Amino acid sequence: MSKVDHSSGFDCRVAFADELASLARADARVVAVCNDSVGSSNLGAFRKEFPDRLINVGIAEQNMVGVAAGLANAGFRPFVCAASPFLTGRATEQIKADVAYSDFPVVLCGMSPGMAYGELGPTHHSIEDLAWMRAIDDLPVIVPADPDETRAVMRWALAAGRPCFLRVGRTKVPAVSPDGVVFEPGRSVTLRQGEDVTIVAIGTMVSRALEAAQFLSEGGIRARVINAASVKPLDEETLLAAARETHGIVTVEEAIVHGGLGSAVAELTAQRHPVRMRILGVTGFAPTGSAQMLFEHFGLTAPHIARAAMDLLEAR
Repeated sequence: MSKVDHSSGFDCRVAFADELASLARADARVVAVCNDSVGSSNLGAFRKEFPDRLINVGIAEQNMVGVAAGLANAGFRPFVCAASPFLTGRATEQIKADVAYSDFPVVLCGMSPGMAYGELGPTHHSIEDLAWMRAIDDLPVIVPADPDETRAVMRWALAAGRPCFLRVGRTKVPAVSPDGVVFEPGRSVTLRQGEDVTIVAIGTMVSRALEAAQFLSEGGIRARVINAASVKPLDEETLLAAARETHGIVTVEEAIVHGGLGSAVAELTAQRHPVRMRILGVTGFAPTGSAQMLFEHFGLTAPHIARAAMDLLEAR
């Protein structure tokens, strides 16, 4: 099986910072709010170009979200940038009440999500964020797969003028999006057609899903690959078509298996078109180690994804 060299890919935070500056040049309402995370959120260049439009509240995540809500109420368009475990874990109440319930146009940017902070251990692993944010009513949850999709989601978020949660990856990924990608909430992108099994992936797992599909094709198995960046709202039409037209669905996410992408797909298909599924992700607290080691530990690699798809087909 030929492997993709993921270490030579792109850091989506670089695209995020570049696009944020571009949006700020075109729209004086755009501001960044962070929690002493200028470096980790890659906002150094933004601070230099827009010193009066970067609000650093220090290590005070609840206050950070409250300040962003106040800025939005005053007509600004805040992009809140913080490591995802601290943004979502410490400020869930403010995200719910100050932003989502109040319907303020705040873009909540969970930086370095999943297990990207590997060696810093469970305190820095952001594996529950999808479940927590999915539980908040009417809050879109978006997980781009590469730099181009990250930029596209940011442009949509600013134009939409509504609250949303955006996961901005730190782990390097190859480019997978079609040229000229335009993001729409509730719409996924089918990156590869297939009639035997469907692999639905998000974020860092999309390139690994494509690699798994290539491996499966060498054994005569045709795998459909869907990038479901819009975790909430889901692309129900595309996912239900996959449930009808293939023999099973494997979901893959760099997150806890409870409450994230796999749960969302299972909730949909269980009620509309039951289908065999395998939900791949993190099970329990993740140990300390590099991101790649943790991907291996939890079976979030192309060979493991391919094996799950084969197991699903063999169980028919």
